[in-house]
Amino acid sequence: MSLTSAPATRSPRWATPVTVLLVALVTAVPAAALSGAAAPLVLGDAGPLVRWGMPLLGVVHDLAAALTVGLLVVAAFLVREGRTTDRRGTAARLAVRSTAVWLATAAVGLVLTFAELAGIPVGTPGFLTDLVDNVWRLELTRLLVTEILLVTLLLLLVSWARTRGALAWSAALALLALTPLAFTGHSASALGHETTVTGLGLHLVGLSVWVGGLMAIAMLLPVLGRALPDTVRRYSVLALWSYVAVGLSGVIFATVTLGGVGNLATPYGLVIVAKVVLLVVLGVFGWRQRRTVVDRGVDSPGRFARLASVELALMGAAVALGVVLSRTEPAVPEQIDINSVIDLTGYPMPEPWAAGRLLTTWRVDWLFLLMALTAVGLYVWGMVRLRRRGDGWPAWKLLLWVLGWGVFVYVTNGAPGVYGRVMFSVHMVEHMALMMAVPILLVPANAVTLAMRALPARRDRTLGPREVLLAVVHSRWAAFVVNPAVAGALFFGSLVVFYWSGMLEWALTTHTGHLFMVIHFTLTGYAFVWSLAGTDPGPPKWPAPFRMMVLLATLAGHAFFGLALMQGAWLLAPEFFKAIEVPWVPDLLADQQLGGTIAWGIGELPTVVLMLMVGLDWLRRDTREAVRSDRQADRDDDAELRAYNERLAAMSARTDRRSTP
Repeated sequence: MSLTSAPATRSPRWATPVTVLLVALVTAVPAAALSGAAAPLVLGDAGPLVRWGMPLLGVVHDLAAALTVGLLVVAAFLVREGRTTDRRGTAARLAVRSTAVWLATAAVGLVLTFAELAGIPVGTPGFLTDLVDNVWRLELTRLLVTEILLVTLLLLLVSWARTRGALAWSAALALLALTPLAFTGHSASALGHETTVTGLGLHLVGLSVWVGGLMAIAMLLPVLGRALPDTVRRYSVLALWSYVAVGLSGVIFATVTLGGVGNLATPYGLVIVAKVVLLVVLGVFGWRQRRTVVDRGVDSPGRFARLASVELALMGAAVALGVVLSRTEPAVPEQIDINSVIDLTGYPMPEPWAAGRLLTTWRVDWLFLLMALTAVGLYVWGMVRLRRRGDGWPAWKLLLWVLGWGVFVYVTNGAPGVYGRVMFSVHMVEHMALMMAVPILLVPANAVTLAMRALPARRDRTLGPREVLLAVVHSRWAAFVVNPAVAGALFFGSLVVFYWSGMLEWALTTHTGHLFMVIHFTLTGYAFVWSLAGTDPGPPKWPAPFRMMVLLATLAGHAFFGLALMQGAWLLAPEFFKAIEVPWVPDLLADQQLGGTIAWGIGELPTVVLMLMVGLDWLRRDTREAVRSDRQADRDDDAELRAYNERLAAMSARTDRRSTP
């Protein structure tokens, strides 16, 4: 096929996903048999239909989900559209079909999962009634129902989406629909749960973008035409990031489920070894694809198709092994919850609290650690990119950025994150640091400005990182959220709602609630600080005096919040704190009142810093306005001043005429 042609009317290559599916199924059958993934259960076996249906259906489900993600990512972010082409429309129509398959397999998977949990065959009398009665009560089936609801919404959106923006939102929703699956892996209710969720989440996103993206390009190959080189080049960058994510997720996951090199000889370990071998081989293929095809501008679509076919076959086998691995007994058996602390928090009780443990107590939260490392790495990359082309960037901004993320890592991985799970007072330290200290360090670093200067702009009307970032910061939603009045209301209102409702206990007892707490309050604090003193591109700023008034009003409300906790005679989340019985916290109410004192006292320094930031921004804006006025006066010989004086003279003359008898 010539790259100069634009075969928009040719049919997509359906043989690609069919071939990948067949390879995956052929791999899954012997792998499941050898690893014991389809072996009968000792107690409550649901029959061969469920035992074999789960891994085989899982293969179809995962490939359909990956293809959906890949088609939407390619359509929204990678491929350009011509005047006579319909590449995005073709990808969207294919995504409708793959989403329908995803939805159907998820629904059938829900039925089979319940049968396995209940230990009864699908056709047992009363099975459907039991399913309806218990589907929302069981955590695993509740997660699957959540996935089905998200995929149903995705199907409706994709059926309508044809524009670049709508497809981008569809891609985001498709990735969101993968998240419930991250909570269904091994150790779902035991020690290491948060680590496995992070690892599985990285794996699902990375694998879906990587495998799905290549499948999508291979399917769309007949209609890409001249857009093929740019599409493949952009996909290559995503594939590299996805490859790193998949490899890293495997390491994180194995730290909990494998237990050590000695367990590699177990069935679980052998499946991991097979996956590692495939990952290495796929890395070699990716490197070869980049060297022989991508770097040459995809001068031969045939060569690209041949390499992609082999790579996709290996990917299909890797997906099958992943599904089998999820159903294989881990080398390290899941630990049974033996006390209320592990049962409620997922972690054992930390060592008794002491001030000296503030710097020595750590517990790695991989999600937040990787988030911080990625943010710092990207900032350094942008700074280096600017300096290589001769542009400067202040080193003190890099220092603020590193310090901000360093504080974030400390409060989520260090002593505040560890003891904040069992002590209200330390929890309040963590909360206030996320909401006030971290944003005050991050906002002046001007990460958005750096990104705008470092990221290349796309000239073909496709969405790259720069275009997405610009769309976000200039969106109506951003204008609403960073309005000082709205940001201040969210800043104060979030505290009231979070602590005087059941959300505090939700955050202390569930991984989802903890993630929500950390992300929500960090973003809320960032929006509040940015609305007052941010200088990055975004919605117009309010005049400085009004921003100062909002600051004072919001922090006055924050002080009242602290006083309410200090003087409160009722216990927040009483069932949780009474159940865990922290030995060194004999008086729970006193510890809560101490938390109120911390919330009240910790706001003093940030208030002063924010006032200084607003004052400096006020001064800078006045200085720029004065310089602008001086330059304008130099250009037009002070025309504005002369016109003003003439108006004054005319007003004075009219006044004199009226006063003359």
